Amino acid sequence: MNILIVGSGGREHAMAWKIKQSPKLNQLFFAPGNAGTSHLGINLSIGSSDFGALKKAVLDNQIDMVLVGPEVPLCEGLHDYFSADVSLKDILFVGPHKYGAQLEGSKDFAKEFMQQHQIPTAKYLSVTHNNLNEGLSFLKTMNSPYVLKADGLAAGKGVLIINDLQEAEESLKEMLNGQFGSASSKVVIEEFLSGIECSVFAITDGKDYCILPVAKDYKRIGEGDTGLNTGGMGAISPVPFADEKFMQKVEDQIIRPTVQGLQEDHIQYNGFIFFGLISCKGEPMVIEYNVRMGDPETEAVMLRIKSDFVDLLIGAADGSLSDKTIEIDERFAATLMLVSGGYPGSYEKGKVIHGLENTGNSIVFHAGTVEKGGEICTNGGRVLAISSYGQNMEEALSLSYQNAQLIDFEGMYFRKDLGFDL
Repeated sequence: MNILIVGSGGREHAMAWKIKQSPKLNQLFFAPGNAGTSHLGINLSIGSSDFGALKKAVLDNQIDMVLVGPEVPLCEGLHDYFSADVSLKDILFVGPHKYGAQLEGSKDFAKEFMQQHQIPTAKYLSVTHNNLNEGLSFLKTMNSPYVLKADGLAAGKGVLIINDLQEAEESLKEMLNGQFGSASSKVVIEEFLSGIECSVFAITDGKDYCILPVAKDYKRIGEGDTGLNTGGMGAISPVPFADEKFMQKVEDQIIRPTVQGLQEDHIQYNGFIFFGLISCKGEPMVIEYNVRMGDPETEAVMLRIKSDFVDLLIGAADGSLSDKTIEIDERFAATLMLVSGGYPGSYEKGKVIHGLENTGNSIVFHAGTVEKGGEICTNGGRVLAISSYGQNMEEALSLSYQNAQLIDFEGMYFRKDLGFDL
């Protein structure tokens, strides 16, 4: 079959690497892809939100399946667009419709869904200009630190954690007044949960589900989890504390009730669900949902799927997931992100990347890269993801770090302490 992957990051490159191993694959296409994906298939210079151009590409290239990597086109209704078009409706599509994508696109929608289906999460209040005074009163009932989340998509930047009550009150007003654009016209105030986090992924056809390998990512730019939040500086899978007992609780209290909740609410859902979890004294609670695979977790998770990934994608898209099985590689996988100098603040693009040909025993996934005049250059904040296998976490990390030393571009930075908290 011919498959189109929508997106341009490390997550999409990692999925493509896994898809390429399937005997079911004929040709692979990317919209728009990056310098790395061009070695696995054909890059099409189409933006992930250009619905008309995507339609044309699907018809011109006789695409059988569309797999959407990022959240934005899903929240904008790409699946709905395909379903409503007679010439596209029979194409297999992996990714939820717009209504289901609100699990990520609206924090308020997600919290209401969890409350309705008794899924463990932090207590909260959704605030607009209309109930600002109620919001300020709610803050006074909370213990520090105070968590404020923009309701809509804010490119991973719409969450503030503030220690001082007065500062939290001022920040709430600033957010409602457009600090994060329309994304913060509604703000969710949330109880702060203390514990250790992990990322759990499931693929579902809306009725049945398969649980993918668990990972842990590192969001902060600085070592010891300090500094600004990023899109993710690395990931490790499996996660030692997410043992069989913990994962049984996750399935019973969170994954199963979520998929049952989708059915009860008549939400058609074909695709991935990311559960951002925190273990509070051994009890799992949901921090957030995403409606796609995480990045950089995908660059570790894909290494640990032994079975045919395309088979799972077909099952999610056509409703036959109950017939599918997933086989997991017992080895550890560790992913290390190499980022541009200045990231997550302002940074320069177009830096030539040296040494890629020297890496061995690791898989280098491209995240923010572009090919110019025969050279591979930086084209984003997160540039490369180096992923390695190991018999244990230390071995996998060691291999990724060794290969990081062989790559160089001006301003390159990576964290040297992944796994410090495990």
